[in-house]
Amino acid sequence: MTSAVSKQGEPVVEWRKYICLACGLIYDEALGDPDSGLAPGTRFEDIPDDWSCPLCGVTKTDFELYVAQDMSTLACSTSFGFAAGRHQTGVVIVGAGNAGWQAARAIRALDQDMPITIVTACSGDIYDKPMLSVAISKGIDPRSLIKESGQEAALKLGVRLMTLTDAISIDTAASILRTTRGSLKYTHLILAHGATPRKMDALPANICWQINNLQTYIDFRSRLDAIPAKSNILIAGAGLVGSELANDLALAGHSIFLTDPNPTPVGNLLNSEDARRLLDAWKYLPIAFIGEATVKQIIKQGDLKHVELSNGHALDVNFVIAATGLQTPGRLARTAGLQWNEGICVDPVTLDTNVANIHALGDCVSISGQAIRFIEPIHRQAKVIAAKIACCEPIYYTHSIPVIRIKTSSLYLSV
Repeated sequence: MTSAVSKQGEPVVEWRKYICLACGLIYDEALGDPDSGLAPGTRFEDIPDDWSCPLCGVTKTDFELYVAQDMSTLACSTSFGFAAGRHQTGVVIVGAGNAGWQAARAIRALDQDMPITIVTACSGDIYDKPMLSVAISKGIDPRSLIKESGQEAALKLGVRLMTLTDAISIDTAASILRTTRGSLKYTHLILAHGATPRKMDALPANICWQINNLQTYIDFRSRLDAIPAKSNILIAGAGLVGSELANDLALAGHSIFLTDPNPTPVGNLLNSEDARRLLDAWKYLPIAFIGEATVKQIIKQGDLKHVELSNGHALDVNFVIAATGLQTPGRLARTAGLQWNEGICVDPVTLDTNVANIHALGDCVSISGQAIRFIEPIHRQAKVIAAKIACCEPIYYTHSIPVIRIKTSSLYLSV
């Protein structure tokens, strides 16, 4: 933690850090938040009340003081009770993204002894996913986005982390989750496996990049940096992620072709006036927006991709990025007989599924047929589920669409 220094050269109170309870972003007083007008050295109490989290849009009331814990002390601690209960049935969480870790934290805050196992197909490392679309313009090395390794986070919470493990099926009668590393008995199962890039025949995964996690982003940046010259990049989909990626890559000097079926970018969120303002801001960047067009066909020609669009245009580019949205994988839900409607159906107040001891939160759930793919609600959803699992006073969920910040540095917008 960095110390502030008075005009006389004497150290004063150390700079503090505050963590967003909704998304995990850390506000460092020493660094401030220049993008939203907070100069380095801005004390947390001096932040205006109408300031919002740069990643998820919640207010400063959703932040709390953050103190990094000493890993050596935690390694010797037995207060979590996991070591003694590792062979007991308990909570099994599928997914180690934001939703999975939020669920584990919420349960651990109410019950120090509950055995918790997290099953994840990745390493479980904790990072701010929205930063993937702004890292280049902020000069951030992709690997430095990891705030905490999965193993460190598991040690702090006293949970068992099973990495590189796929969940295969659910036996609801026996309360067993089958995985690629064996079967796990559970008392409560929490599905937090998120959503995956939408598959489209015209955008095959073996040709197009689908940037939905840190490892894929690291691989993409490595390939991008390996080309000596600036690249021509086509981004299919000008929604929130596609537009942010276009802005970020263009700031690095790459030539961007951004296509979308809508006549304007971020058409599902922006009104025509704000969309026009965004297009005007992009006039100073190498971004060519091609509206009312989709990718018809991609032909690989050596190191280039020949892309044919539905409007008759054709482009030759180095990379194609598919940013056409997400879809919730339904295999696990089907094996458990969970009700489904654009995601796992949950009660809008209790977040219950139709199976008593199976819960779900985050990107994989739907309420009244509407997928809920925002960061801010996840923290509240986790608290509702944790209270039920820990047999505490019930907490009820109220769904509301959060403020969405469009992080194109050419023009910041909140909707």
